[in-house]
Amino acid sequence: MDPPQLSRHKDDADLQVMMAGSTFRKVKSHSWKKPRHFRLLEDGLNIWYKSRWAGRGHSTFLVSDVEAVRQGHQSEVLQSIADEFPPNLCFTLEFRGRQGNLDLVAETPEEAGAWVRGMRKLIHKAKNMDEKERLDQWVWDWFLKADKNKDGRMNFKEVRKLLKMMNVDMNEDHAFYLFTMADTSMSSSLEIDEFVMFYKMLTQRDEVWKLFQDYSSDGEMLSRGELENILRIEQQEGDGCVEHAQELIDRYEPSEMARSQGSMSLDGFQLYLCSQEGSIFNTSHKDLYQDMSQPLSHYFLSSSHNTYLLEDQLRGQSSLEAYIQALKRGCRCVEIDCWDGPDDEPVVYHGHTLTSKILFRDVIATISEYAFKASDYPLILSLENHCGVEQQRVMAQHLELILGSMLLRAPLGGEAPQQLPSPQDLKGKILLKTKKIGCETLTDEVSDEDETVNPDPDSPSTDQGSAECPPDPSKKKAKLKMSRELSDLVVYCKSVHFRGFQHAQAHYKCDEMSSLSESKARKLAKEAGADFVQHNIRQLSRIYPSGLRTVSSNYNPQELWNVGCQIVALNFQTAGLEMDLNDGLFHQNAGCGYVLKPGFMRDSELPFDPETPQEHSGYAPLRLSIQILSGQQLPKVNQKEGSIIDPLVRVEVYGVPQDLAKEETSHIQNNGFNPVWNETLNFIVHNPGLALVRFVVEDHDKASRNDFVGQFTLPFTSIRPGYRHIHLLSKDGTSIPPASLFVNVSTSELTSGPD
Repeated sequence: MDPPQLSRHKDDADLQVMMAGSTFRKVKSHSWKKPRHFRLLEDGLNIWYKSRWAGRGHSTFLVSDVEAVRQGHQSEVLQSIADEFPPNLCFTLEFRGRQGNLDLVAETPEEAGAWVRGMRKLIHKAKNMDEKERLDQWVWDWFLKADKNKDGRMNFKEVRKLLKMMNVDMNEDHAFYLFTMADTSMSSSLEIDEFVMFYKMLTQRDEVWKLFQDYSSDGEMLSRGELENILRIEQQEGDGCVEHAQELIDRYEPSEMARSQGSMSLDGFQLYLCSQEGSIFNTSHKDLYQDMSQPLSHYFLSSSHNTYLLEDQLRGQSSLEAYIQALKRGCRCVEIDCWDGPDDEPVVYHGHTLTSKILFRDVIATISEYAFKASDYPLILSLENHCGVEQQRVMAQHLELILGSMLLRAPLGGEAPQQLPSPQDLKGKILLKTKKIGCETLTDEVSDEDETVNPDPDSPSTDQGSAECPPDPSKKKAKLKMSRELSDLVVYCKSVHFRGFQHAQAHYKCDEMSSLSESKARKLAKEAGADFVQHNIRQLSRIYPSGLRTVSSNYNPQELWNVGCQIVALNFQTAGLEMDLNDGLFHQNAGCGYVLKPGFMRDSELPFDPETPQEHSGYAPLRLSIQILSGQQLPKVNQKEGSIIDPLVRVEVYGVPQDLAKEETSHIQNNGFNPVWNETLNFIVHNPGLALVRFVVEDHDKASRNDFVGQFTLPFTSIRPGYRHIHLLSKDGTSIPPASLFVNVSTSELTSGPD
């Protein structure tokens, strides 16, 4: 039996080159270029590599961890050695999440070409596997891990080690019983077909079997009508259950005979439940399902702060790759800090720090290439302009020449706007956000983020003002000259100083917007939440992290989404709860980076204050009940052999202040492979339209802080009721198949008062 990943490609010439192995130069910088030997392992899943001096030491990485292959000088590192090696020898492996690229130089163009084509075939195959193929792949992967002596068989000692690797602590007698049952050849070892049987016994799901039995009249198969009953009663799918039941049978039932009879086996039923169609996330919300024709101010935008940084704010590396990563994640507002550079070329870096510098023109060229790969909807460039007039003119030239027709240079229709255009109107366009001549008196507060180089914005000595008492304008500094050429490129995103909600309403211009620090925005949200919501119906607001966040930590964006702030900028390079919330909100609507605000945040006639949601005329709280049934193949936290996790599940709700809540299950001792909880967690959600729900799995530790295992975050409005799987993500936000939770979710109207 061939590994599933290679089964269709075993005669492929490119993959044969990869399996034979190649020596490449691994390049980290202009001066760091070292030989490494790479080869594709027989499983078709892993790339093995080592240095010639490492002795027995080597490393591997999964093909599925590679998102794309770039050919030629398509990275900063390879561009730096372009004069040394021609592009047909060079290629870049681009990894998922926040892992850095792998830049390689081959000995010959033929070898480079074989690896580029071969990797692309394997990546394409991995992305397009169906549920059955994925299952076969996991089984094969476990078999290869367990078969230590590589004889194509697995003895009981290898089985015992395998169970530890699988994160399960099983009684030795029971393990031997399963081994004996699977050993049909009675050879005291398992070949691959016998191992498949062993794996099926090991992964037998009692909770799925019970649900199956509850609806199957003969206990063996589900008829189409019985499956239809599950979809209607348990999964609450309503209309279309008859057609959907047949579609599921055609898609997931492995038995040809059962398919022809319009029935589904337990195997097929389990494949359906584990698929994306059995996911807790509403699959229709993965498509572009929202109205994209409303004014820009009616949407939340996925937004990045100091986009050029890969690490911290003081010494971190500035990199074009940071822009590529943010744009590929659907980010629709990126930040560019511009300073005068040598040779009349503006540079981008975090001013007055030791962060490295990159050329402004290279940033714009990168944006030009990647702006619309993940989303067709408008991209805003938040320009922090610290340049003199001459280099501002250079910036304007680069923007016009490099971006061409993508750059919006004049209002749509040529007239002054009465309201902001929609994302649909601005498809494929790049908008510049910075100050503009004629909007207001220009000062040397050239950066909207002037507080980032000042003391703590919360300190008493800093005059922040209140909701209607702005800072003293007499404290402003000398006027700054601005280039007319750059100013003329600012159309719908003219930066102005925030002087309070009354002033903004009295001097309303839809194309003016303000940037606020997180502390000032929080204060406004607390003091005048309803005014903030109304302001954000008409105009855009951008929020940025405190200057004290030198390690690139993040604030909770939910507090600012609660008052309708559209551009809540986060440090994308830093994983954690805050980016989980951002990813969770923007995972919907085809990941296009725009999410339509709830109706009550777009209606100027009906005031809404997140502090008092029950006072809104549309108040309709819901009860959320989540039965945590089981977990499947949770990843190990400690890779030490014999280390097994003690998992618990915590469900967290984020939204208006009254909705903040956390509940957790007990922990299961020594079982990360198939833990069973059967515990129900209950919540009251006062404002479902703003709520996000985060599922977190942790490894319980009574002596110290629990270790993170996996998480998944989604909008309350994207939750599907019924028996659902939650496909967990790593801390980095990448998938970790087949790790999942199995839950039963229900929502109901809150008929009596909250408990």
